[in-house]
Amino acid sequence: MQPERSKTMYPGSDNPTAQPSELYRQSLVMRAIGTPFVADLLAAVDRQLDKAPLSAALIRSWGSTAASSAIAMRINAALHALARRGVEPQLAALYAGDHDRFDEAVALALAAHDEFLVDWLLRVPQTNEIGRAAALYAALMVLAQDHGHDFDLFEIGASAGLNLNLSRYAYDLGGVRTGAPDSLVRIAPEWRGPRPPDAAVTVRQALGVDLHPLDVNDPAACERLASFIFADQPERAERLDRALAIARRHPPRLDTGDAASWLTAQLAAPAPDGRHRVVLHSMVLQYLSAEDRARIEATLNEAGASATATRPFASIGFEWDLARERVELRLRSWPDGQDRVLAHCHPYGAWIHWLTN
Repeated sequence: MQPERSKTMYPGSDNPTAQPSELYRQSLVMRAIGTPFVADLLAAVDRQLDKAPLSAALIRSWGSTAASSAIAMRINAALHALARRGVEPQLAALYAGDHDRFDEAVALALAAHDEFLVDWLLRVPQTNEIGRAAALYAALMVLAQDHGHDFDLFEIGASAGLNLNLSRYAYDLGGVRTGAPDSLVRIAPEWRGPRPPDAAVTVRQALGVDLHPLDVNDPAACERLASFIFADQPERAERLDRALAIARRHPPRLDTGDAASWLTAQLAAPAPDGRHRVVLHSMVLQYLSAEDRARIEATLNEAGASATATRPFASIGFEWDLARERVELRLRSWPDGQDRVLAHCHPYGAWIHWLTN
């Protein structure tokens, strides 16, 4: 059976010149990246949104910032959370694959749980996707090849800190097998382009910060992370469970605070000789204010200016480009002052297109 679909080309618009909503646009993106269930869900939400007037007003209030605020991912996670709780039978049955009446199930959920959805919409997404660790680790391999020092990692927007444990995961990066070979977590993205350098990575310490860090020992926090996993990607859910198990045995070092102030404080003291300080961030800059992004940029440049051959410094970003057309793995390193896009990546790390030898 095919799920219900609108009879109009653009749901909710009788005006042929109307611009598609962010929800509808993201439904097309989800279909393009191979997530058909989420695509159909978001399209149904777009059609049925007025069943939840509070949520509809909030979503529309985002205006031009809807994409950077990831409102589609927020509402998708909220509905997934409801389905996992089983409080809306039709929605739970939809997620279980018992029927494909998307509009019916979504309309009932929106109408009955408007305030619940608003609460989720007001919170910044917490995906903590460890599939992105493969790209971050590959960038560390480049730095290890170039400089050869042990790493001190500083992650902003660290969520539950699962990517701070990146050295505890096993990787297959285009045939380069690396990381912790006996790890419960194995990450093998589809690899395109040349292989990354096969250089050993040694992490001496890893620290992170988040405005609202999640506790891996808190069932509610773990449930929140699980709700951000796409319902038609069970392999990601299983990998998350394994990463959480590792984090309970090896708790990430997390602080509560704003990224800009924390990073300035962490990098204020000189680096130890022979250690390579690296700032990590993945899909977080879009949620920061322009002021905070400028403060972080100033801190990075200041730390880079004081870097030396025996005390190198780098920044690794896994972020959308300015046009929000593709995700770039960008490496900036000092004292050489290089700024390189190492790869283009799937937003959740499913594939990596490596661009450099």
